[in-house]
Amino acid sequence: MAQYAYRVITPAGKEKKGVLEAKSRDAAMVMLKQDKNVVVSCEEATGLKKPVDFLSKGKKIKPRDYALFCHQFHSINAAGVSVVESFEMLAEQTENEALCTAIKEVHTDISKGETLANSMRKRGGVFPEMLNNMVEAGEASGSLDKAFERMAIQFEKEAALEAAVKKAITYPIILVIVMVAVIFIVMVKVIPTFMNMFEDLDVEMPGITMAVIHISDFFVAWWWLLLILIIGIIFGFKAYAATDSGKEVTSSLALKIPVLGPVKTKSACARLGRTLCTLLGAGVPMVDAIEITGRSMENMLYKRAMKEARDQVLRGVPLSKPLKTSGLFPNMVVHMVAIGEETGNIEAMLENVANYYEEDVQLATEQMMTILEPMIIVVMAVVVGFLVLAILSPMFTLYDALG
Repeated sequence: MAQYAYRVITPAGKEKKGVLEAKSRDAAMVMLKQDKNVVVSCEEATGLKKPVDFLSKGKKIKPRDYALFCHQFHSINAAGVSVVESFEMLAEQTENEALCTAIKEVHTDISKGETLANSMRKRGGVFPEMLNNMVEAGEASGSLDKAFERMAIQFEKEAALEAAVKKAITYPIILVIVMVAVIFIVMVKVIPTFMNMFEDLDVEMPGITMAVIHISDFFVAWWWLLLILIIGIIFGFKAYAATDSGKEVTSSLALKIPVLGPVKTKSACARLGRTLCTLLGAGVPMVDAIEITGRSMENMLYKRAMKEARDQVLRGVPLSKPLKTSGLFPNMVVHMVAIGEETGNIEAMLENVANYYEEDVQLATEQMMTILEPMIIVVMAVVVGFLVLAILSPMFTLYDALG
């Protein structure tokens, strides 16, 4: 589904802007006109035109926010409270502004008789497609509270997985930033001070000291150019990574990085197992479940592999075969899925895959931190040692001369 940015005039005469997901522009127009709105504009949200609904209204909605929302709805609805009243209560309890606003809008729609799934789909920039499909399946089967319970578990697992990966990379990044900042300060402030002192003493500078002096002079004279260059590289990389070719390259590199690559692979396997298991358990057809799972993948290579798997399954090929052909999934995942297909118990096998790799990601991130921390500290020690030696060498030369 594509996202469409719209601008309408409501029956109350107020202008309203937003974004919704639909299969086509015509489908989006139909959804907008259901509430007797006058559609002013409806265009596909691409590039710079794509609105940032949830960022403009409040902080970004995280998996933990969705997990809390689903837990609260499940608890309220399971107690016998109607869906309309449940959303009215949730609007008062939700702290995230973007999610709270969307809940209020959904409450207004369902009060008029619209289905919950359709109303949530209108807020495509807020509610994930997977949640919308689960709600639709729950409404059709009469087990809406179960659908929200499953999604609460799903979002909790996603939050834990995301936190584990962030924890693994945050500390090394902080160390690298600190190291760069220290080097910059030493080159711009410390080295010139010491060198001026040695020049007054008329001491012959060793080669290592002269090298550091030249580097320091460059930093002092061209620090602004270095700053512009660093900022340009960062923004240039982000812009390139946003293109199709950039996504291909960065996705491939992410899997080949010695320490980070295995963590990315295990994270993708955990997401495959958990998402597919949740969707199939709610009664979503296999083909649709694979498509939704593919869109939830962060890595472009895994997205493409799941798209190919969907096409193969649509032709009657077992899911395990395209997973094996892709070469991206470990043999354990392929074998577990194949066993599930043979025994007719694929949901349980996928849940086992999810549980195993979620635990494995935790262990892998801890191991990654164990490896990266001493490596970065050693690099910092070498750099600092080099600078200290460059500063002390003239002192040794001076002591020799005095001796």
